[in-house]
Amino acid sequence: MHSCPKHIKHLVVKPGGKVKLDRIDPREVDFLGKEDKARAQLAEDIVEIDRLQDRLYAEGKRSLLVVLQGTDTAGKDGTIRGVFNQTGPLGVSVTAFKKPSEDELARDYLWRVHHAAPRRGTIGIFNRSHYEDVLIARVRKFAPKEAIEARYDQINAFEKLLVDNGTIILKFMLHISKKEQAERLQERLDDKTKHWKFNAGDLEDRLLWGEFQKAYELALGRCSTEHAPWHIVPADRKWARNCIVAAVVRDTLENMDPHYPKVPWKASDFEIP
Repeated sequence: MHSCPKHIKHLVVKPGGKVKLDRIDPREVDFLGKEDKARAQLAEDIVEIDRLQDRLYAEGKRSLLVVLQGTDTAGKDGTIRGVFNQTGPLGVSVTAFKKPSEDELARDYLWRVHHAAPRRGTIGIFNRSHYEDVLIARVRKFAPKEAIEARYDQINAFEKLLVDNGTIILKFMLHISKKEQAERLQERLDDKTKHWKFNAGDLEDRLLWGEFQKAYELALGRCSTEHAPWHIVPADRKWARNCIVAAVVRDTLENMDPHYPKVPWKASDFEIP
């Protein structure tokens, strides 16, 4: 397991622990210090993530999977832009999991997820993920209750398989308040350039806020493991959300310590004609 930066270690969900999201303030980010200094640290972390990702890509032996989950408007897209936009595109893949296709529904629910797992040498980012199958599937009753119950252990086993084969996994639950979600949904209605982001179905899910929160609490508690920990990220403040994710990603890459591969020759052996 990676070592989370000291000032945000409390965000990691302990394996087997119970989670109460209503006891976690989505705006409480005093542990980050002053905003201007946190933003400066974010800028440094972004540069270092790019440098470490280049080494990871060159090494070509391991991979990093970043899972982003959260209610609608929690900032999954914004986190990807804010943390990974400066990272070399060759070594980063982003998969946005939407409603399963007919072909995907004809297979087991993890099939499309395993297919999208990052190649060695790359960072893979999941915008939503296999956790939809114990979140929306649970709330909307898209599968029998006993099938949903079995999925927590199946997901843990699936993630252990990835880890055992060289993939480090980081999971972030972007935790926003119902009030903040309302403001962000209203922004999408007020700004014509954001109309494409608005989905009337989000309003239906909002009516089920309490049920979704309970589903998240179950998933966080039952699927935070030593090999694939969950981090609950206070996400009402976008800058703080990005600072936290970037700090954990950088710390994890530093712990992985990828190296450029050695070559069986010296530069002096060659002369460019």
